[in-house]
Amino acid sequence: MTQPERDGWTWLLAIFGMGNLANGIWMLASPPSWYRLLPAAVPDFGPLNEHFVRDIGSAFSVLGASLLWAAFSPRLRVPAIGFALAFNALHALVHVYDTASGRVSPQHWLIDLVPVYLPVAILAVALRAALRAPA
Repeated sequence: MTQPERDGWTWLLAIFGMGNLANGIWMLASPPSWYRLLPAAVPDFGPLNEHFVRDIGSAFSVLGASLLWAAFSPRLRVPAIGFALAFNALHALVHVYDTASGRVSPQHWLIDLVPVYLPVAILAVALRAALRAPA
């Protein structure tokens, strides 16, 4: 059995997967510390709800695990990236709505740029590449 070929997407998806998985595990293990310490001004969106943080932590954990799996199994990339992109795009739209409607300060356009909006763009490019990759 030969080792599958590794490409740039392998490592990018592995990094995204580990980041999502680490975030999800942190949310599941310690919602109060995640709420206070994540450098994303989370308290601006409302008071801590530990159950809700754990619910979302579950989603981040599953997405992280699926992206890690897809990183090393190219045949799974299209569905894994597709679901990750859908989650991240909807998550970003929620942030757009909250910021545009004045629910949070305009500073959130910048605060959310890297952790919320950039993953959508990167995952869209990754999905396009996965769709074009030879089977």
